[in-house]
Amino acid sequence: MNTAVSDVLKTTLKTIVAAGLLAGASSAFAQSSVQLYGQVDEWVGSQKFPGNKASAQVSGGGMSTSYWGLKGAEDLGNGYKAIFTLEDFFLAQNGQYGRFSGDSFFSRNAYVGIESPYGTVTAGRLTTHLFVSTILFNPFIDSYVFSPMVAHVYLGLGTFPTYSTDQGVTGDSGWNNAVQYSTPNFGGLSGSVMYGLGNTAGQNSAKKWSGQVLYFHGPFAATAVYQYVNFNNVPLDLGSFSTSGVPGLKSQSVAQLGASYDMKFVKFFAQYMYTYNDQQITSWHVNTAQGGVSVPLGTGTVMASYAYSRDGGGFDQTRQTAALGYDYPLSKRTDIYAAYMYDHISSQSTGDTFGVGIRAKF
Repeated sequence: MNTAVSDVLKTTLKTIVAAGLLAGASSAFAQSSVQLYGQVDEWVGSQKFPGNKASAQVSGGGMSTSYWGLKGAEDLGNGYKAIFTLEDFFLAQNGQYGRFSGDSFFSRNAYVGIESPYGTVTAGRLTTHLFVSTILFNPFIDSYVFSPMVAHVYLGLGTFPTYSTDQGVTGDSGWNNAVQYSTPNFGGLSGSVMYGLGNTAGQNSAKKWSGQVLYFHGPFAATAVYQYVNFNNVPLDLGSFSTSGVPGLKSQSVAQLGASYDMKFVKFFAQYMYTYNDQQITSWHVNTAQGGVSVPLGTGTVMASYAYSRDGGGFDQTRQTAALGYDYPLSKRTDIYAAYMYDHISSQSTGDTFGVGIRAKF
C-alpha cells in the first residue's frame, strides 16, 4: 500500500476513534448531573422569648434557615436513577456550620437512593414527614423565628431553660439512620413511609417511624401525617428531657392534618395536630391548631398566622402565637421581608419578635 495512503488511513482511524471516545464521554456526562444550590438568610431586630428579656439580634434564618447543598443523579436506564443529596445548615452571622453549636455538618439531609417507575427508596439522614407537613401548610413556611406553627411543633419540648413548656414534638426536623419509600405521583396523590433505627446495641427500642399522604390538585392541597417515636432511658438523637421537667418519657405519637386553598387573591392555610405523650408514670396530650392566610400586595405578599395549643394534663398550659409579615421580591432569587410575632404561654410573660431581613438563593 502506498505510504501516503496508509498515513491518511491511520489518521482517519485515529480521528474516528477519538470522536467516538468524545461522544461516549459526552453521552456519559449527559446521563449524570451534580447541582450546587442553597440560600443565605439574615435578619436584624429584637427577640424576646416567653418569660425572658428582649435581646437585639443580628441573626440568621429569619424567614428560612441558611444552607447549601449538593445533589446529583445518574441515569441507570429503563426509568431507574441513582440519586444523592448532601445539605449543610450554616450561620452566616458568624460563619459556623450547622444551626447551633454541636449540630452535625450535613444535618439538613444526607442520603443516597434509587428512583424508579415504582417509587423512590432513600437511606441516610432524612427530612421528616411531619416537618414537610408543618411547613407546607402555614404561610410562614419553615421560619423558626416568625412561624407560629413551627414554634408550636418544634420549639416546645426540649427548649428548657429558654422557656418552660411540655408542648411540642420530640426530635428534630431530620432523622438519622432512616430509610424511606415514596410512591410515584398518582394524579396529585402520593405517599411515603419512613423508619429510623437506634443503631446501637441494647438500644433496639430507640426506633421511630412515620407515614404521610400528600394531595395536590389545582388550587387545593392537603396532607395527613402520623409519627411515632419510642426510646429507652436515653433517646439518642431524639434528645433527653430529664432536665426539661419532662422525665421518663417512653414514647410519643403525633397525628397532623393540613390543607390549603389558593383563590389567587388570597390563599388559606389550616392545620390540626394531636400529640400523645406516654410517660413511665402518667401521660398527657396536646391539641394544636393553626390558621393563616397569604395575600398578594403589589409584587409582594402579606402573611398572617395564628396558632393555639392546649394541654390535656401535663403542665396544664395554653399557648397562643400570632404573626404578621410582608415579603417583597427584589428579583427571582432575592427577597426582603419584615415580620412581627407575638408569643404567650400561660403563667409566663409575653414574648415578641420583630425584625427585617434579606434572603438570597443560589
